[in-house]
Amino acid sequence: MTHVGILGGGQLARMLALAGVPLGLRFRFLDPAPGCPAAALGEHVCAAYDDPAAITRFIDGLDVVTYEFENVPVATAHHIAEQVLVRPAPMALEVGQDRLAEKKFLRELGVPIADFLPVGSHAALLAAVEDLGLPAVVKTRRHGYDGRGQAALHAAADINAAWSAIGEVPAILESFVPFRRELSLVVARDANGSLAPYPLVENVHHGGILRTTKAPAPDVSADLQQRADGYAALLLDALGYVGVLAIELFELADGSLVINEFAPRVHNTGHWSIEGAQTSQFANHLRAVVGLPLGATTPLGFACMVNLIGTLPDPGALLALPDTHLHLYGKDPRPGRKLGHVTARAASVARRDELCERIQNLVAHH
Repeated sequence: MTHVGILGGGQLARMLALAGVPLGLRFRFLDPAPGCPAAALGEHVCAAYDDPAAITRFIDGLDVVTYEFENVPVATAHHIAEQVLVRPAPMALEVGQDRLAEKKFLRELGVPIADFLPVGSHAALLAAVEDLGLPAVVKTRRHGYDGRGQAALHAAADINAAWSAIGEVPAILESFVPFRRELSLVVARDANGSLAPYPLVENVHHGGILRTTKAPAPDVSADLQQRADGYAALLLDALGYVGVLAIELFELADGSLVINEFAPRVHNTGHWSIEGAQTSQFANHLRAVVGLPLGATTPLGFACMVNLIGTLPDPGALLALPDTHLHLYGKDPRPGRKLGHVTARAASVARRDELCERIQNLVAHH
């Protein structure tokens, strides 16, 4: 039986394990949080990610190690890779957890991104604003997710507050992209370089946190999907990537695409695939990292995923809706925290959109 180690024990690790148990895989998690969401699905080594003794216990007997989030210390990933196969390779972490490194990497690949400049001080921010102009967004280089670590600049009067808001830490300034909508692409790549892209999906964020995903995204032409797949292929091949990776994109009014960022892991915008695709992103990530053939990513009709943020509505009311599936992560409620998600699947776009609206109403008015 293949023994998989996962760095991180949050909901993504939990869903990976839920997909892997039917494949006969065993799991061990390294996570500093007692009672983390994944703990019930395998052995939990409760310790810091840079604890040498804990790392030794964690890797003992493992066949492969992967990770559920990109802020694992790179030194830990490199240390483990000297003794156990790590997929994706630590290089993906190095690039993915530092926005400046990520932007430079994407620029070198020649894919479309927003103009950006590094910012290391208040004076550097002033100079960057002078160079790039406004509006713009200042983002911390590290530890930014779900809207954290970034602030919008619409006028020069916003600069001081924005610099303070991000904690006066190393950052980048990025030109604002006047996008029509936000899309994302989840792609699996195996060790032989074969790709299995999922269809582009449309996402709606509020307060920097993903609220809903519609899959497949409405009005996506074959050309648009092909362009996104091509950008993903360039990125994955350059990283020598094995596993699932997500790319967040902006679509502009003229139909062009701009890459916002990528995540070297399974992703919230791929959760719909558990019920909505022939093979989920979680199953395909595990297939890739343990050396099994990738599964088909064909959507099973039309799906909508709604995140449950901060508080939980009545599970019975959600499950009373037809073709609706509830996933709870076992986390204590608190403002801004992802506690679970709901996915509805339908045979038509109209039915999907109707179910999505009904779920959103329950979530908003519980």
